[in-house]
Amino acid sequence: MTKVFIRKATYNPDTVRTLVCEMFDSMGPKWIQPGARVLVKPNLLMAASPERAITTHPVICRAVVQYLLERGARVQVSDSPGVGSFRKVLAETGYKDALEGLDVVLKPFEASAEVDIGEPFGRIPIAQEAMEADLVVNLAKLKSHAQMFLTLGVKNIFGCIVGLRKPEWHMRTGVDRLMFARLLVQIYRTVAPAFTIVDGILALEGQGPGKSGKPRELGLLVGGANGHAVDKTICTLLGLDPSQLLTCAQAQELGIFDGSVHVNGDIHIVDDFKFPELNSLSIGPESFSRFMRKHVLQKPVADNKKCKLCGECWKICPAKAINHSTRGVQFDYNLCIRCYCCLEVCPYGAICAKEPLLGKARRRLIGS
Repeated sequence: MTKVFIRKATYNPDTVRTLVCEMFDSMGPKWIQPGARVLVKPNLLMAASPERAITTHPVICRAVVQYLLERGARVQVSDSPGVGSFRKVLAETGYKDALEGLDVVLKPFEASAEVDIGEPFGRIPIAQEAMEADLVVNLAKLKSHAQMFLTLGVKNIFGCIVGLRKPEWHMRTGVDRLMFARLLVQIYRTVAPAFTIVDGILALEGQGPGKSGKPRELGLLVGGANGHAVDKTICTLLGLDPSQLLTCAQAQELGIFDGSVHVNGDIHIVDDFKFPELNSLSIGPESFSRFMRKHVLQKPVADNKKCKLCGECWKICPAKAINHSTRGVQFDYNLCIRCYCCLEVCPYGAICAKEPLLGKARRRLIGS
């Protein structure tokens, strides 16, 4: 049975440092060997201030790096942002200032190694640093996610797929959320983080995981050696059946996680967290699907008053379903696979997931 720590917290550096030390010390004195190469993988999705609750807070990363350095580790902090240069992301997220003066390497993932993650995916490219590190420490953010419901510890490791190869894998799994969840679970198993901490002190609810979401103070820091157990515990904290988080369901189905958790801390249910609505991604016979995908099923929609035509959405779209003109962006919903990469990377919060009126009426009629 795997232990999961739940702690109430603020971003006070001393508080965070104490809690990080408590969690890591539970692993015993020998889990970090002097000279070990340790990769710290935060969520650095985009250039956004900590108050936006889109990235792992820099105070948490600093506390983790300090702990590792004091035990003689060689530390690197890396991610593959969805939008913006790594240098800009470090500056705007506060990481550059927070890690100033520490003997740590800050660099984006660039090179990949081909690794067999198992059937049906086979060999896929994963960040070379993640595969060559002696230990990986996973620092995730508690956020809603328009495609996968929540993005927590397991999904954070998808950031070890470098750059534009991430939307490529969205395209390969298409509209099949279960298959994408299985991909995430098998990538997590392959990278095998030694410890996962999820920053839920300031979380993101609603239309996450990008700037369309709304920050929500939860005051929670959750951690453990098993990311599946950490994610399951967070589902429970949010009043959510863990089977609704498809990565949890897939991990148990594949026999990777038996579902047993020993909670160290108090569980206080947050019963009003705002989750995104997830609808079916395909419906009806093929001859009817074009109408359904355009007029019934949930889809990305742009607010062209907010849109600055920066191009991030159409550059990242794996299905090439986004067109643009001087009037703004338009979606080809027959091509769109509803991965919501566009929503995730939009720097202006101009894209949201929206269910058409016909879709809402259909759900009321069938009681779904």
